[in-house]
Amino acid sequence: MRVFIAGATGALGVPVVRRLRAEGHTVIGLARTHRRTQPLASLGAQVVVADALDADALGDAVRQARPELVVHALTAIPPHGPRRPADLNATNALRVTGTKNLLAAAIAAGARRVVAESMVLIYGFGEHGYTALTEDTPVARQAPSAWLQASLDALIAEEALILASTRAGRIEGIVLRFGGFYGPGAGTETMIQMLRRRRLPITPGARRHAIPWIHISDAAVAVTAALAQGRSGQMYNIADDEAVSASDLISHLAGVVGAPQPWSMPAWLLRLAAPFAAAAWLDTTLCVSNAKAKQELGWTPQFPTFREGMADMARSLHPDKGI
Repeated sequence: MRVFIAGATGALGVPVVRRLRAEGHTVIGLARTHRRTQPLASLGAQVVVADALDADALGDAVRQARPELVVHALTAIPPHGPRRPADLNATNALRVTGTKNLLAAAIAAGARRVVAESMVLIYGFGEHGYTALTEDTPVARQAPSAWLQASLDALIAEEALILASTRAGRIEGIVLRFGGFYGPGAGTETMIQMLRRRRLPITPGARRHAIPWIHISDAAVAVTAALAQGRSGQMYNIADDEAVSASDLISHLAGVVGAPQPWSMPAWLLRLAAPFAAAAWLDTTLCVSNAKAKQELGWTPQFPTFREGMADMARSLHPDKGI
């Protein structure tokens, strides 16, 4: 199969490229700048450079690629995560304008299917309790702040665009709602560096909040499974089997990599320092069911909880210690 991956240089795009190439597919990866093309080329992917917000340039790139399948993994999250409202503007634009451009380009090029990256936070921020939400749960319409509202609206718009094109019979669209990414290339190395320098605090009071997570390699497997056998017009929750607080995840990571235990920060101070992280990961209790993905995609996470995933990452960092 010929697969075009928009966002191929991102946290999700790279392992998807790696997996598809291992399966023998022809992969054409989109990069925004020439500076980021070498890692994709080293994986055996063909690389095209274009800005997804430039409809003409993207259209030309997709048309020349002649893909049968398209992956929409366009984001622009800063390396250290979003800390200010403005840090989400570029990703919001990609989820709205970028999605419009990519859909138009994919349809014009004759692609059969598109699989798009969304997030479980489309169900909303805040307190949802510990009952696992299914894909039949209505998405949220209101967020606790104007800038979180903009991010929520962008997610809703992205999914609506994909599904509208599907209902119109123009392309087969599938949406994957991911939990928070962790693992190699998904920001965990940065977390480890910050933990070793004692620059990554936790908020003990936030341990009562639980959120879904997913190891980045399990996320990539879900993408390839959806390309192969997902049902057109469907959404799938892609998360591991246990929601957990960000504080518990960070403390456990410190233990498995031998870093000092993180120091504690009052919740009010962390909300000032990192308002998106606080709203999304510290003030939210949200659990989702992954049963539909397991049943329909034949997908089962290799790392069913963060404990197995973090242990695997620690082994990769210290193979000689048998962690």
